[in-house]
Amino acid sequence: SLEGLTRNTGKHAGGVLISPSDLTDFTPILCDEAGKGVVSQYDKDDVEAVGLVKFDFLGLRNLTIIQWALETINRQQAAKQLPLVDINRIPLDDQASFDLLKAQKTTAVFQLESRGMKDLIRRLQPDVFEDVIALVALFRPGPLQSGMVDDFINRKKGIAKVEYPHPSLEQILKPTYGVIVYQEQVMQIAQVLANYTLGGADMLRRAMGKKKPEEMAKQRSIFMEGARANQIDENQAGFIFDLMEKFAEYGFNKSHSAAYALVAFQTAWLKAHHPAAFMAAVLSADMDNTDKVVMLLDDCRQLGVKILPPDLNASEYHFTVDQKNNIIYGLGAVKGAGEAAISVIMEERSAKGAYKSLLDFCQRIYSHKVTRRVLETLIKAGVLDSLPGSRRAKIEFLPEALKRAEQYHRDQGVGQVDLFGGAMVSHKAETAMPDLPEWPEKERLRLEKETLGLYLTGHPLDEYEQELKAVSKMSLRDIMEYDGSGSQRYAKEPVLFGALIANMRVQTSDRGKRYFIKLEDRTVSEYEILLFADTFTQFGHLLEKEAIVAIEGTVSVDQRTGSSRLRIDSIYDMQTLRESFLRRLKLRVNAQQVVAGFMNELQAWLVEATEPRYPVLLDYCNQSARAELRLDDKFYIPLDDNNLRSLRQRLGQDAVQLIF
Repeated sequence: SLEGLTRNTGKHAGGVLISPSDLTDFTPILCDEAGKGVVSQYDKDDVEAVGLVKFDFLGLRNLTIIQWALETINRQQAAKQLPLVDINRIPLDDQASFDLLKAQKTTAVFQLESRGMKDLIRRLQPDVFEDVIALVALFRPGPLQSGMVDDFINRKKGIAKVEYPHPSLEQILKPTYGVIVYQEQVMQIAQVLANYTLGGADMLRRAMGKKKPEEMAKQRSIFMEGARANQIDENQAGFIFDLMEKFAEYGFNKSHSAAYALVAFQTAWLKAHHPAAFMAAVLSADMDNTDKVVMLLDDCRQLGVKILPPDLNASEYHFTVDQKNNIIYGLGAVKGAGEAAISVIMEERSAKGAYKSLLDFCQRIYSHKVTRRVLETLIKAGVLDSLPGSRRAKIEFLPEALKRAEQYHRDQGVGQVDLFGGAMVSHKAETAMPDLPEWPEKERLRLEKETLGLYLTGHPLDEYEQELKAVSKMSLRDIMEYDGSGSQRYAKEPVLFGALIANMRVQTSDRGKRYFIKLEDRTVSEYEILLFADTFTQFGHLLEKEAIVAIEGTVSVDQRTGSSRLRIDSIYDMQTLRESFLRRLKLRVNAQQVVAGFMNELQAWLVEATEPRYPVLLDYCNQSARAELRLDDKFYIPLDDNNLRSLRQRLGQDAVQLIF
């Protein structure tokens, strides 16, 4: 008795029904769960069957991003007395936008930012707007797996000949190089070849989509009869109908694709011509998603857009752009600050001007909304760096500043003023701030990560960046986004990359222990890898929180989830990495350093080798000559961090060359 009954009701997030009269003339209705709207009791198929018009309205976040970017751009244009930008009037043949697309610099570009889409763009090389429409339509499992995409690309590039099933179809299929890509093309072919009406062509499209044999037999008969009336050969008409039926299975709605392609092109245009304003808008839209923010900041660096840290006197709630087209980090992206506290800070700044010191700041925002914890967070995040004193000094002085701010407001409350009408507040506190040096780099960055969720003004990997790049150009983002594009779909690809160990956890089950290691780098805030007990036994001594490691292995696509899967073969600490991949170590030495006794000092770094190692070369020069000397191969210099720092301190940063 339960079979066939409705189990529960649901509502399409953007579905709207249009009726020629009262809805109740066509469908039973009910209130939605919130009690604020009316919902049809029929499902999507039944409402259509009873004659109602159904619309799906999509709320795109990218439209908000475009609006925010335009507000910034037009504010800048107005200040320079330049014409304002109307995004609806941008040229759809803009070369800079197509150059950006062809270079696959499409991070944050609507619909075109995935790794697979970038690979399709690389192959297709779009150079007209019709190609962008086709990109959106073709990047789906059906077209990709059917060979339709390869056919489209080969015809576009002239590798394959552009042919049409019938001469009269050239105008319809020319934009897609003779390939049937869109549902509208199927409808137009039926109209031209078989005299279908618009309504009849739409019925054909639906029939092909539903693949009902009896309906298809009926449509084939109608099509063949219409083609016969136009003197089209019966065999050719049958072939064209089969072709339409095949492509209708994968065909996409062109009007949908064109609308998406327009938004995609608009975002590409903004990124190409106004990268700072566009990326600031995207960062603002994703400011609560740390993983996305890290990727976007990496993209900004690649674009040459400078990111300025959050600033008490310059930042707004969202990411903004200054007069030099630098992006200023938004206060809203500081973890734990809270919108209420930030509003108080910004309102006070707007009313009475910039904050001058920590004490001035504490006195002016004295409020239950801006707590001591919030102030500590802002200091650790670097928000108060423009005020006098180091971050460390401000944290030390904060209790005293809060005490004096409290006294200041208490004095104001009782009306205690000096002879000149000002509140009686001692300014000894200004000079009482301890003159402390900044925290060590490692600690400063750790606290920055704690409060921003990411490393902003530096990264623990920065010290090793050149060495890691010499060994491998691959990043964690490349690993995470790997989808087998450009290679055999499920082939294993060898990889080597450097990363920081962010965290570790152990999971114990009946099958033994499994070790989950969270990695991060400049491009990704978190990527978790799995080590089984045997691998951990081999490399566990290298794995500790905040350690820098290089990982060698193979990446493939998980057939079940479609995400990347990394198998670990080796893990190196930096010394082992250097000594495993280095071809030679070159030290540049001048005459003054030799006279000052460097050759005697060098002996302290040399260690006798028990097996063949990389050669140590001395690049010696004086005023009249230059020579390269090779030390005896039985000696080498261990390449741990301490030795490298000591050598660079003694000879100069660029005088110590690691040649991989």
